Amino acid sequence: MKQWAKSIQVALTFIGTVVGAGFASGREVMQFFTRFGYWGPYLIILSTLFFVWIGARVMLLAADLKAKSYEDLNKYLFGEKTGRWVSNLMLFVLLGVNAVMLAGAGSVFSEHLNLSYQTGLLVTMFACFMLLRKGMSAILTINTFVVPLMIGFTAFLVFETLRYPSSPHWLSTPNELSPWAAWLSPFLYAAFNLSMSQAVLVPLGAMIGDTRILRRGAWMGGIGIGLLLLAGHFALSARMPGIAQFEIPMGGIARELGSWLHWIFVLLIFMEIFTTLVADIYGLTLQVHERTKASQGMLTIMLLLLCFLAGQFGFGALLSTLYPIFGLLSLGWLFLISRDRSRPPRGPTPPGPADAAAARMESRPLLSEPHVSDT
Repeated sequence: MKQWAKSIQVALTFIGTVVGAGFASGREVMQFFTRFGYWGPYLIILSTLFFVWIGARVMLLAADLKAKSYEDLNKYLFGEKTGRWVSNLMLFVLLGVNAVMLAGAGSVFSEHLNLSYQTGLLVTMFACFMLLRKGMSAILTINTFVVPLMIGFTAFLVFETLRYPSSPHWLSTPNELSPWAAWLSPFLYAAFNLSMSQAVLVPLGAMIGDTRILRRGAWMGGIGIGLLLLAGHFALSARMPGIAQFEIPMGGIARELGSWLHWIFVLLIFMEIFTTLVADIYGLTLQVHERTKASQGMLTIMLLLLCFLAGQFGFGALLSTLYPIFGLLSLGWLFLISRDRSRPPRGPTPPGPADAAAARMESRPLLSEPHVSDT
């Protein structure tokens, strides 16, 4: 029972890492799956297989390497020098993702709270900065409640959609876009989300260490992600093409459910966006601080200001432009980790890149311990 409980914990952490603000808004599901019509479910199934397979490989490799961070894994996959460059590239990508999250918060304010987009950006930035002063544990505690609520609301939307005459459209809407774009989409989606999830999956795999628990958790988590994607695709397809006009499509659906449910759902969407933004800004601040030794408070302000400037392009424009580009950049990482069949031997081994990185990080508890202990 304890092993099953740990597997469920791994699965929930996996789901919470991947199914975040992009899913909550509905924009990711729309961009990568729903717009391809009846091909959407098949693309989601293919993406789910990647989540199960690569998610398990990341955690198992992390357990074998006893990796302290995703940089250790990247050095193992790419080599010492290239691995450091890949980790630097991930910092840049995470900054772009944070800009998308901040823009999403602004869209929630403008579309559903009748406030200006700029007000949404500024309020979210201020709240993010204040919460970061208390550390990541507060955000992880909030996310523990937000993710199950989001899963419950997604299930509720599915039951509501079943009453729609257009509910079968998810299996019949023709695809008018390029077949190449359609079949590349699940690779881009899985590559991007899995590469970004390293920051959580690597320390999680190293902490658990048990192969059976990690494999079981990867299966349950990957299948859970696939079911949530199917549920979101089903709800959006029944309301196409009108729902595509919204920057936050799920918020548009929530309007149909009545005022109280609409406000609750909008709050959940904002909380998903907000918790993802805070967690990523926190991780970015720590990584940049390790390289520059600058004040963490000043680094946080600078990162938020950069996200604010990028957020002027808008949520939909940023997500539809940056996410596919980041997905392409992540395809190389996906290819390397899928073709690497070697398993580092357990037990004493000669010092390597991961060992050197781990030794350096022993004296840096701030960088690694919050992720491991809170998870």
